[in-house]
Amino acid sequence: MTISPASTAGEIIEYMRALGSRENVAGMVRFGIATQTALGLSNVELHRIARQVKVDHGRAMELWQSDIREARLLAIFSADPNALALQEARDWAADCNSWELADTVADLFVAARFERTLVPEFAADEREFVRRIAFAMIATAAVHLKQEPDSALVAWLPLIEAHAGDERNFVKKAVNWALRQIGKRSAACHGPAVALAEKLAASDRRAARWVGKDAVRELESDRVRARLGIPA
Repeated sequence: MTISPASTAGEIIEYMRALGSRENVAGMVRFGIATQTALGLSNVELHRIARQVKVDHGRAMELWQSDIREARLLAIFSADPNALALQEARDWAADCNSWELADTVADLFVAARFERTLVPEFAADEREFVRRIAFAMIATAAVHLKQEPDSALVAWLPLIEAHAGDERNFVKKAVNWALRQIGKRSAACHGPAVALAEKLAASDRRAARWVGKDAVRELESDRVRARLGIPA
C-alpha cells in the first residue's frame, strides 16, 4: 500500500497500522507516552509520512478525531496553521492526554499565532495537560518567534511565577522549560529570567524551588553565559 497527498484519513491510518510495532509501543511507556491507542510508530516515521501526504487541513481534522496516537500526531504535522480556528485549538487541547501531544500541539498553536490568546487562557485552566500547553507554547515562542521583541517574552515571567508552585510533574517541568527558554533567548531576557529563577529557588513552595534551582543551574552555566555574550 502506498500513500500520497490524495490519500484519505482512513487510508493513511491503515497504512500506519501496517507499520505498527507492539515492541515500540511497550518502549514508549518508559517515556511517559500514553499508549492506549498507540500503533507503535516513531516520530521519525510520522514526519516521513507527513512529507508524503502534505498539508491538508480538513484531513488533519479527520485524523485527529480517530483518537489514535499516531493519527493525532500526524494531524498536527499536516494541519495548516493558517486555517486552524481558535475553537479547534481549544478542542484539540482538551483532548490531549500526554505530554507528547501537549508539546507537539503547542508548536502548531504558536505557528497559528494563538499564543497571546491561549497562553493566559490555558494557564488558568486546571487541567494538567491544558496548563502544560500554555507553558510549552511560551517555550516554543521563545525559540521560534525570532521577530517578537524580547519584551513580549519577558512579559510572560509573572505567569511563570504564578504557576511555579503547581506540584504536578508535567506542569512544573513545562513551567521550568518556559523559564529556561526565555532566559536563553538573549542577553536582554537572561537577567529578568535569572532574577525570577533565584526568587523561586528561595521559595517555601517545593515545586517553585525546584523550578528556580534547575533554571538557575542552566542559565548561570558558563555555556549559556558565553553563548549570550554575558561575562562570567
